[in-house]
Amino acid sequence: MRRTLVLALLAPIAIAVTAAPASAAPALASAAPASAAPAASAAPTAAECRTYPWMDTRKSPEKRAQALLAASSQHQKYRWLVEQPANSPQQTEWTGGVVYPVQVPCTPTVVYSDGPDGVRFTPGVTAFPATIATAATFNQPLAYAKGAAQATEAFDKGKNVLLAPGLAGGRTPLSGRTPEYLGEDPLLTGLLAAAGTKGIQSRGVLATLKHYVANEQEVDRQTSSSNADERTLREIYDLPFEIAVKRGGPESVMCSYNQINHVYACENARLNNVLKDDIGFDGYVMSDFGSVHSTAPSLVNGLDQELNRPIWFTPARLDEALAAGLITQKQIDAAAFKVVRSYIRGGLFDRALPATPVEDASTNAHKAIARATAEQGSVLLKNNGLLPLNPRRNDQIAVIGATASSTPTNGVSASSVCSLPWRFGNPTTLQCEDLVSPETSIRARAARNGATVAFDNGSDLTAAATAARNADVAVVFAYVRMGEFTDLTDLRLQGNGDALIEAVAAANPRTVVVLQTGSAVEMPWLSRVPAVLETWYAGEQMGPAVASLLFGDTNPSGKLPMTFPKSLADTPTAGSAAQYPGVVTGGIRQVDYNEGLKVGYRWYDSQGIAPLFPFGHGLSYTTFKYSDLRVSASRGEVNIRVRLTNTGRRSGTEVAQAYATLPASTGEPSKRLVSFQRVTLAPGQSRTVDLSLSRSDLADLHLLQYWSGGWKTAHGTYGVQVGGVRANFRL
Repeated sequence: MRRTLVLALLAPIAIAVTAAPASAAPALASAAPASAAPAASAAPTAAECRTYPWMDTRKSPEKRAQALLAASSQHQKYRWLVEQPANSPQQTEWTGGVVYPVQVPCTPTVVYSDGPDGVRFTPGVTAFPATIATAATFNQPLAYAKGAAQATEAFDKGKNVLLAPGLAGGRTPLSGRTPEYLGEDPLLTGLLAAAGTKGIQSRGVLATLKHYVANEQEVDRQTSSSNADERTLREIYDLPFEIAVKRGGPESVMCSYNQINHVYACENARLNNVLKDDIGFDGYVMSDFGSVHSTAPSLVNGLDQELNRPIWFTPARLDEALAAGLITQKQIDAAAFKVVRSYIRGGLFDRALPATPVEDASTNAHKAIARATAEQGSVLLKNNGLLPLNPRRNDQIAVIGATASSTPTNGVSASSVCSLPWRFGNPTTLQCEDLVSPETSIRARAARNGATVAFDNGSDLTAAATAARNADVAVVFAYVRMGEFTDLTDLRLQGNGDALIEAVAAANPRTVVVLQTGSAVEMPWLSRVPAVLETWYAGEQMGPAVASLLFGDTNPSGKLPMTFPKSLADTPTAGSAAQYPGVVTGGIRQVDYNEGLKVGYRWYDSQGIAPLFPFGHGLSYTTFKYSDLRVSASRGEVNIRVRLTNTGRRSGTEVAQAYATLPASTGEPSKRLVSFQRVTLAPGQSRTVDLSLSRSDLADLHLLQYWSGGWKTAHGTYGVQVGGVRANFRL
């Protein structure tokens, strides 16, 4: 479709990228009474807007925000404390008889959009792979590029705040929103979220980290309490946010639905004490939809903006709380200031949304990013020499499974696993209108070798087995659909997937399994198939990406960002109902994080449980050798260098990973990821890979520290291990 773009600019773009010190809002002039607000009038011209001090791009965002609020009435200030009044400056009435005065002149229209994986519920945008696929790339520049592309599409579609990236601790693979997040390791999650944040905000669109914090399940997410000790919270659940804040500079953070140790997240003192004071976040905190439960406790403890329409932060409730002494004028001013400053600092005041949204915001460059993410995020879990495929002329490939095709079988097709499922009448969160199916791409690629493809939808096991038996190789697609609002009940494939794989593998020993899942799955058939490729929800370019990987045009390089257990019984939260899904007491589901720090690979290490596939695992069509590991410490830095050689016959990309073991006195349950780097090598090529930890890395990322009333560094011996497959370190 033809791309058109119409922009109405109020003033030249002026985006300040250097965050101001985290400090209280400056003193503001006394608020005028609500009745003093100016009456609605014709919209000011661009020239007229430049006469207002808050539109003077020569001033700092702090000065501009201060000037705007000094010119505001009390109820105009209140508008900034709720999403819809803040973002629709001319609207005056809301449901329930809530009324505000018109906002001061020259404030922007702002539109929020959901979207860890893309601009959701919007036609004419790119369907990027699920966030878990981004995590599997271990590629910070690619995460940045994806964020920038997504923000460009959001702006073209008339949206300038993205509710993304999403972060969590990966406590259980059953969590329905696992595919929206970045895996189970705090460092990987934090760095990729930071990269995505910088990409989004490089395009004049605000990023929102979500959901703060310990939001680890969908079961009773609005009426549950995540009960954990402070050390666990700081090292596992806060740390990804801290890294993303310090390295990414997000303008907004969204507080979560759940309680944290019996206090709702959006009125929990941790917003001020941890997020703002300790971590240093100086943007604004918004709520999730319906996650506010109070007026005074929420405002006092750090919530700056209620999402959606006014319910708890209405003028009447704020006036009442102020009159009763439950909140102060300083707290009102501080919350409004943080919102306005972030809007100005992020460019929202100086770059108006398009007068007419672009019809098709997806570009070839964005599609290339989607494909690169699908390719680099796919993980080759097993390969006993069957891949890459190299069929001869007249060979036949059986492609089996409903999710391989764009033609639905019992309502299931490739579209079903293009992006996350959603409950509000949409099959997926992204429309995937430009989806290219695996069947289409495999047919085209096979034809280049003179081979043919026979497709079977897999609904009849006998027919599927016959198709496999008649083929030289079988590629069977299997899936799990999961998403917001519901957790998984097990880690088994859906759509009779396990039985389908068993039937196909029995009929043809040359069987490749392509998994399309949002989380880990059990694989009772693993010993009977020679190759397994995990592709997650691979987005609209899934077909070209999968075909390229299967035929070896692209060498797999993805690594697991989460552990795949042998069975659900092996997972960290399988110990008791109190751990997951929790026990309901007094109307609140109490979820006890008794596993403490033993989350993800830390659990399997500490318990001596061998997983099916470990965190960091991922094979290639070539082989790599690690040698000559050198580790030293000097001037507050840790130098880690290793020699990496491509010992195979194909060019390939390896993700070199460094892990550190802290002294036993710290009580850390296992080694931890401290550095990683993607390295591409030609056959026979060697390179020295620098995985060193700088002073800023050690200070900001707490790579060698533990929490004990503060971040501490223990005296003692530290171990370093380097490799590409975490369970099989050579050095």
